[in-house]
Amino acid sequence: MAEKNQPISGNDLARFSGPNTFMRLPMVNDLKGLDVAIVGIPMDIGTSWRSGTRFGPKEVRAESAMIRPYNMGTGAAPFDSLQVADIGDLAINTFSLAKSLKIVEESYHAILNYDAMPVAIGGDHSITLPILRAMHKRHGPVALIHVDAHADVNDEMFGERETHGTVFRRAYEEGLILPEKTYQVGLRGTGYTADDFAEAQGWGFQQFPAQELWHRSLTGLGGEIRRDIGSKTPVYVTYDIDSLDPAFAPGTGTPEIGGLTTPQAMELIRALRGLNIVGCDLVEVSPPYDASGNTALVGANLLFELICVLPGVDYR
Repeated sequence: MAEKNQPISGNDLARFSGPNTFMRLPMVNDLKGLDVAIVGIPMDIGTSWRSGTRFGPKEVRAESAMIRPYNMGTGAAPFDSLQVADIGDLAINTFSLAKSLKIVEESYHAILNYDAMPVAIGGDHSITLPILRAMHKRHGPVALIHVDAHADVNDEMFGERETHGTVFRRAYEEGLILPEKTYQVGLRGTGYTADDFAEAQGWGFQQFPAQELWHRSLTGLGGEIRRDIGSKTPVYVTYDIDSLDPAFAPGTGTPEIGGLTTPQAMELIRALRGLNIVGCDLVEVSPPYDASGNTALVGANLLFELICVLPGVDYR
């Protein structure tokens, strides 16, 4: 059996040095033989409030240097069983959202041709729509676990139909997701009408507002979602860092108070073990609003937690 890639140990090379890859894994151009491909999508031209997520992939990678390869909380040892590497950033078009979304979709088609599971570091949430288009071509409609402060089901924003706030309406309209197996966790904030979330409920989306989750463990909710989806249905997980309360993740484009805690985020992700996850992303980390680096640190750790629940991961 070929030896699997391992993150560079902090005992071999100081963590403040070495490659700026996710967890200091190898950077590769050839996807052949990879089980998981970490890909950066440095884009913020789909945002409607604070920009800066174009710097997200670089900063999440930088903060990931602290993460060690063994999950002490769960026993997961993902790098012992999966071949994981960082494939760098997609070359998006800085001046065109439409062209950038097309680049994301075409790049994902190429990644999926290699049977590598893509794990994306965003970038704003508009990246998830072209990702789901590519996923649909490979897997058909997928179940969706969407952790976010916002439902992202607007019809248009300033006349544009593809932005970070319209993703899941477009995904529903295009048949990319299974509406009865779409779960939106952490929704909150203010709206334009009392019915801002209600239309998506009518489509079949299951919504779990943050205020109903305050002071609760999310292990049970994650378990219910896992049982509802089943072990065979392809699942995509999209994790917007603004699902967390700004006390835990201030460095984001559209912060909302009253959000999830980091322990809740970890509980939810860990409870998804056993699902047929076919891809995931972590979006909306905006380093210019993240003076301490804490938001990127949280984002990096949540990505590691997601990798730990991917199919095929060994547990010690």
